[in-house]
Amino acid sequence: MSDPQTRPFLINKDTDGNFRLTVRDTYYNSQGYMLVKAVMHDQLFKTAAAAKTFAQDNFGAKAGQYATK
Repeated sequence: MSDPQTRPFLINKDTDGNFRLTVRDTYYNSQGYMLVKAVMHDQLFKTAAAAKTFAQDNFGAKAGQYATK
């Protein structure tokens, strides 16, 4: 599971007013250091709710797993 401080889904607003979804994968290296791999999706969303719905449908996201910037 993910670290409570690093939520797996980041939703932020770009300069044009569109919302973007970034999926983050948290793992630990052999020395126990936390590493985060982030992949921003190309799809643009009109609202944050639309981005959350996309994450729920495609990645199985649940309430409390979102972060905003």
